[in-house]
Amino acid sequence: MLANRWFVLVVTGVALVLSLTTWFSATAVIPELTKLMSLSLSQATWFTNSVQAGFVLSALIVSLLSLLDIYKSSTIMAISAGVAGIANALLILEPGIAISLLSRFVTGMALAGIYPTVIKFIATWFKKGRGFAMGIMLSALTLGSAMPHLIRAVGVQFDWKLVIIMSSLACLIAAVLFAFVLHDGPHQFSKTKTDVNQLGRIIRDRPVMLANMGYFGHMWELYAMWGWFFAYAIAAKSTGLGLENAALLTFLVIAAGAPGCVMGGWLADRIGRCHATIFLMVISGTSALLIGLCFNGPPWLFIIIALIWGLTAVADSAQFSAAVTELSDQSMVGSALAFQMGVGFAITIFVIWLLPVAAEYLGSWRWVFLILVPGPFLGALSMLLLRREDRSLLLADGRR
Repeated sequence: MLANRWFVLVVTGVALVLSLTTWFSATAVIPELTKLMSLSLSQATWFTNSVQAGFVLSALIVSLLSLLDIYKSSTIMAISAGVAGIANALLILEPGIAISLLSRFVTGMALAGIYPTVIKFIATWFKKGRGFAMGIMLSALTLGSAMPHLIRAVGVQFDWKLVIIMSSLACLIAAVLFAFVLHDGPHQFSKTKTDVNQLGRIIRDRPVMLANMGYFGHMWELYAMWGWFFAYAIAAKSTGLGLENAALLTFLVIAAGAPGCVMGGWLADRIGRCHATIFLMVISGTSALLIGLCFNGPPWLFIIIALIWGLTAVADSAQFSAAVTELSDQSMVGSALAFQMGVGFAITIFVIWLLPVAAEYLGSWRWVFLILVPGPFLGALSMLLLRREDRSLLLADGRR
């Protein structure tokens, strides 16, 4: 069984990387789509926000109807990955703004059937070391989100459609892995029936909601940074910052979160979820505060701060989900995870929209990341309050 769970962890991580390449596939080719469709900056924002909106709607429906606590995880993940791959591929047909945004929205809806489900699924294989295992899953999410920027950096000059085609094929391969290779582990959660009152019970659960508030602060920062760092780096380069390849730097900044997630999981299982998340959020919030000071150089300092930010901004993410699996009623874990992620991604929609609006208003991208600073610090405060709760002893085998 021990060997089995590590095999499952590796295969699930690979499948998650492959499926989540569709998340930022359009964002990575925004310059080409903007030119092709004559988009304004605010219109271009919706190629990212449509995915977030679809994810939010789907996650909240899934939470309300308790679908993740009723149906087999592998079935949900396989169907969702297939739909995401097909919806993403529609962009290569150049269908116009409306259909393109609809395809991104459907992609987001499908991804809501993958990400929360994977988190619950992997928890059935890991009771001890759950934080580390979930850190591996978030590491996979991070790599999947970064991959379109790498594809762009090494080959998109030939055809932007290459990014879309490769990400869709990757997602369809993930669907096959979910369907035919993976199955639930020995630590299964209780089954339930559809109960719309479950959502109210989740919201009234103070320790769960404190963990959620930590996650919401984290999400205020993360996806806006991921979604707009490429534009930020291009803007810095255009003002004279000596960057050779903005796309490659963006890949490295996002991908730095992959080892960060593993580090965060290892740290949380040893010093506790609350201590680990507070430590990481303070560092990431400080990075958001400082990066504007290096907008005009020196480039080495800009790159160092950006990489530290990328390393820490996502490193705590899995621990909020791990906390929910430990603090929640065990018959509502899937619903609680879907609710956490649904609200968290709803927050990202507003912040992703806000940053380019602020850049246009200020006439520069230099200081826009200051908008992200309150999120991680308020999230850290929430986790400090959670640590004072008696039920926080359920976290990380009593390590809080």
